[in-house]
Amino acid sequence: MEVSQVSYEKSGHDILSGITFSLQQGEFAGIIGPNGAGKSTLLQIIVGEIKRYTGTVRFSGRIGYVPQRKDFQRDFPIKAREVVAMGLYRRRGIFRFFSSEDWEECHRLLERVGIGELSEEPVTFFSGGEYQRLMLARAIAYHPDLLILDEPEAGVDEMGKASFYELLAQWRKERQRSVLLVSHDIGLVLNACDTIMCLNKSLHCHKDAATVSSEDLRSVYTEDFDILIRGTHHFEKEHSQ
Repeated sequence: MEVSQVSYEKSGHDILSGITFSLQQGEFAGIIGPNGAGKSTLLQIIVGEIKRYTGTVRFSGRIGYVPQRKDFQRDFPIKAREVVAMGLYRRRGIFRFFSSEDWEECHRLLERVGIGELSEEPVTFFSGGEYQRLMLARAIAYHPDLLILDEPEAGVDEMGKASFYELLAQWRKERQRSVLLVSHDIGLVLNACDTIMCLNKSLHCHKDAATVSSEDLRSVYTEDFDILIRGTHHFEKEHSQ
């Protein structure tokens, strides 16, 4: 994927300015930055939800997208397997009837993400972690070349986060696909991703995760920087060496 000089403004305010980067096949890239930095906006531009921007985004493959978790109506009668089937709609067409093989694929994907036993359950009763796994199953049902995730660990406990990222790493390794991730959990991103982008309206760096320094973080996290560093195990380890 190639992103070149992407800028976006809303109500006269600059949200993104001159964003340029490339994402290689198989790369796992994490985007970090403070609230209001434009991270989710950048993802929405890449997946086509925002149209009025300047610059270019080039990607010729399929994109799977897991947006930020939002509350859903508790009385909406949809089962887990039917949510996963939405990914098949994108791949095969909305007017195609599902075969028994299609439903078997949905069940296999739910098993793959660890919630196969919930296939017939209504999603309104899912926990945060179960819901995020469901959204991942729906995204990978599309057989994406690039998987984009916006705060996928939101509402998930620490054990669930680790398990979710292990699942993501396994899928990526098997499929040799690219992943672009936005997260506020800096320590986790630094450990999980190959490369890191530091974003605060403009792109301050895009480099190997192992080479990200405290100066890189300071360039985007202008407030509460010391608190941030104390909470990031990566730098605790780095500074103890």
